[in-house]
Amino acid sequence: MTLPAPGSREPLPAGFVDALRARFGERFSTAEAVRAHHGHDESHFPDMLPDAVVWPHTTGEVVEIARACHAHRVPIVPFGVGSSLEGHVLALHGGLSVDFSQMNRVLAIHGDDMDAVIQPGITRKQLNAALHGTGLFFPVDPGADASLGGMASTRASGTNAVRYGTMRDNVMALEVVLADGRVIRTGGRARKSSAGYDLTALMVGSEGTLGLVTELTVRLHPLPEAVSAAVCAFPDVDDAVRTVIQTIQLGVPVARIELLDTLTVQAINRYSKTSLREAPMLFFEFHGSAAGVEEQAQTVQEIARENGGKDFEWATRPEDRSRLWAARHDVYFASINLRPGCRGVTTDVCVPISRLADCIAGAREDIAASGFIAPIVGHVGDGNFHTVILVDPDSADEIARAEALNRRIVERALAMDGTCTGEHGIGFGKQDFLVAEHGDAAVDAMRALKLSLDPHNLMNPGKVVRAG
Repeated sequence: MTLPAPGSREPLPAGFVDALRARFGERFSTAEAVRAHHGHDESHFPDMLPDAVVWPHTTGEVVEIARACHAHRVPIVPFGVGSSLEGHVLALHGGLSVDFSQMNRVLAIHGDDMDAVIQPGITRKQLNAALHGTGLFFPVDPGADASLGGMASTRASGTNAVRYGTMRDNVMALEVVLADGRVIRTGGRARKSSAGYDLTALMVGSEGTLGLVTELTVRLHPLPEAVSAAVCAFPDVDDAVRTVIQTIQLGVPVARIELLDTLTVQAINRYSKTSLREAPMLFFEFHGSAAGVEEQAQTVQEIARENGGKDFEWATRPEDRSRLWAARHDVYFASINLRPGCRGVTTDVCVPISRLADCIAGAREDIAASGFIAPIVGHVGDGNFHTVILVDPDSADEIARAEALNRRIVERALAMDGTCTGEHGIGFGKQDFLVAEHGDAAVDAMRALKLSLDPHNLMNPGKVVRAG
């Protein structure tokens, strides 16, 4: 079946709607307000509504939904909490939005083995609340309180990735419902395996285009004995980035290193009512034993001082650290508030750490030439940074110019052996960049994988690779 072009619409078959309404009752809806919520994310793209929404509770119910959609050739768009930034949850071809928010249970916690089995709708905060008292935590922290299924689907990372890795490193196994309703299990609870193709790695980052994740086994980590956070201001972004590079090259096991440029600090002071020095700034967090944390902090403080860092301020009390990181996590919304009524066109590049300073410097030059308000913030400990380009969503000219600015930043990162997306994913916003990064042959191979598992192109169609 050839699906309609993005933005066009074919009505759902009456028999399909009647069957799902009879089966799921109030957990199936075609209401306009419900559809509007599920056709919207945090990207700058226009809303694209599904024709209906369903809330499953079990893998068995997801199987029923997939089989019905397969029989009637209805597109399926998985939905977590809608925090994506590249249009992942937008229903380009209409169809059915499958909302996993009610599949949010912890199925098992294996403390001795440091892993947990969970449903996809549980959010990272809910999981860590369930782990309270176990001495363990789940470290992947993208900022938004995203669902774990959505985080796996986009191969998310975040502030802790420099020490604990990304979702790729912390998902051990998955249960996935394929387009025709078959259920597969990938991976297992063993810490390593050489058995067959790594289907877990294939599904993590597939953005709902290969199947519907209904269960995850995730790696847990011990809560550190001691935690300390600090902020340090710098004369210039380049000085801050040099501090990051030297810290990583010395092998200091810092847990988080976040860069905020002056505009970003101004934004969070205004939005979060903080009183940080309005200058380029690094946020640090150190995990380990009390002695280890002290040693790490002293080493980083010396590196920062050599690069002009000043006002190295500590936050050792839990409430002070929470306030500091809450302000960091609110950066996107703080940035949006710099221009009321705007939307953000976000970049998300990642480069080898040795090229980070040059890449950020080039991005800053591009922003200055563009005339846009565009704060820079990043998980710079692993070479990843973001630019939030603030645009009038009703101005086609501004959106086109912002997308051109985004393109220049991405092309520079690719020229530096980087990637077009460190954590947000491809969605449909970065499909051209996927070809630029990997080449036609590799994308053709991805397309072949997609169509072998989903020959009718029903699973989140129009995302990652163009199947037609």
